[in-house]
Amino acid sequence: MLFVCLLAWILLSGLDDLFVGLIFLLNRRQPFRWPAAAELDARPERRIAILVPLWREHGVIRQMLDRNLSIIQYQDYDIFAGVYPNDEPTINAVRDAANRHPRVHLAMGAHDGPTSKGGCLNWTYRRMTEYEAAHGVRFEIVVTHDAEDLVHRDSLRLINWFSRDYEMVQVPVLPISTGLGEITHGLYCDEFAEFQSKDIPARQHLGGFLPGNGVGTGYLRVALDRLAAQRHGRIFDPASLTEDYETGYRLHALGCRQIFLPIRFDAGAPVATREYFPRNFRSALRQRSRWVAGISLQGWERHGWRAPRRQLYWFWRDRKGLIGNLIAPIANLYWFAGALDLIAVAPWAKPLHAAAAATCLLQVCLRTWCSMRLYSWQFATGVPVRMVWGNVVNCLATVEALRHFFVARYHRRAPAWRKTEHAFPAFCAPAEGRPQLGEVLVRMRLLSLDQLEQALKSCPVGARLGEHLVQLQRISEDDLYQALSSQSGIPLGMPRPREVVRRVTRTLSAAAARRWKVLPYRVRIGQIHVVTAELPSPEMLRELSLLLAMEVRFRLVRPHEFEAMALEYLPSV
Repeated sequence: MLFVCLLAWILLSGLDDLFVGLIFLLNRRQPFRWPAAAELDARPERRIAILVPLWREHGVIRQMLDRNLSIIQYQDYDIFAGVYPNDEPTINAVRDAANRHPRVHLAMGAHDGPTSKGGCLNWTYRRMTEYEAAHGVRFEIVVTHDAEDLVHRDSLRLINWFSRDYEMVQVPVLPISTGLGEITHGLYCDEFAEFQSKDIPARQHLGGFLPGNGVGTGYLRVALDRLAAQRHGRIFDPASLTEDYETGYRLHALGCRQIFLPIRFDAGAPVATREYFPRNFRSALRQRSRWVAGISLQGWERHGWRAPRRQLYWFWRDRKGLIGNLIAPIANLYWFAGALDLIAVAPWAKPLHAAAAATCLLQVCLRTWCSMRLYSWQFATGVPVRMVWGNVVNCLATVEALRHFFVARYHRRAPAWRKTEHAFPAFCAPAEGRPQLGEVLVRMRLLSLDQLEQALKSCPVGARLGEHLVQLQRISEDDLYQALSSQSGIPLGMPRPREVVRRVTRTLSAAAARRWKVLPYRVRIGQIHVVTAELPSPEMLRELSLLLAMEVRFRLVRPHEFEAMALEYLPSV
């Protein structure tokens, strides 16, 4: 009987997924009006504020700001980085960026942290309004991002365009691809590929509310003002573990129009916000338990099943994991046992078994197609294995969410916020939108456009523009490396002496270290940190990945600084 009940649940959930898949397939060819580049250029820019909530993000925020400020193709925007008074390393990192970039503003919280992400966003928003009052300006659009985000260069232009017709605009969010061996992070890649290729477009087509992704989300200011009036000035719910989901639902309930921009490709890469998601089991469990507690448990507690009829179906889909996640690993075992005739299946139950198996197979095929479309067919071959692993992770995350939620209720307090550890890519390849060095120098006001054009004309064939500009004394070597750091998102500066571990500096042979001008200096959380006097090339990355067998994190140093370190730590060759 238990076997039949499990099969019945698999079939019910599978038919539900099949329905959404059919809606997607029937409407995937529906034309979408994308603005041409000339139209984006011609559209008047509305002033945009980007809010970035931070807690202990000193390891990534400087790189995030430098990289995105050099990438974004938009002029009228500012970034407000929300920090807590008791997080001095992050405060110093933001201040350093603010000293170099006038667009960056430190938004100090009113009290020590951490609080929830919603609470930090509210304080950051308040500091934004204080900036408006002090400077006589008004931001018409508010965009949220996290400390590890790679913002697409056209993201703000697209939000600016579509916000003329919609109060909430969601740019796709996709994990950065990793190797087949990283099964936990690969699970995120598969799930986001499916959810944002299939589920969200189907949800939008059927009139469902749009749950925000928390990053790459643009809100029209007038819509946030309506939320503030409804919630005593607090736009983002500080007690919610998933404030993005809650904000999306409340905006829809207020009658605000929402749009998710379908995934499209530009120069071979998707137009999306990219980031690393948790890459180990413990971090994934922590994040997913927060999602389950916020979306399923808090959502049920706050809204129950009181909603317009059309939204009840989406409540069901968002909450069915409370049951489905718990029984999925057992259901997998029973299904495989039945398929291999290891357990007896009543003749009348065999059609049920076959139907459940068919819905599972269709689900695997759809997810594989979505993953292949966004990553590669080689990566998509791992989908079946990652789906089984995902059932285990989601089951344990649901158990942890239930425990965390009901313990908090027993003690009559709100569930505590659980922070996700963030990582920033060690190197952003040109395919991800890395700008030209000349563009960066002009944006940093180290060079005029006329001077750049003259230098490009006089630069000898095969010579590097940066070195040529230093020879012409148009810029200093320090200016050049500041620009290279901003261009690549790699932090600049010598590591502190206490960070250098002598035995780690011998990880590479002296010949390889001098050939690539790299020197390892420490290992931390499964990553090897190296200094380099050169921007990493694809060839360098390939060879270092083979020689070091670890994820490489780069720190840029000037040539004379590298030579000083090489003289101290490398044997002569």
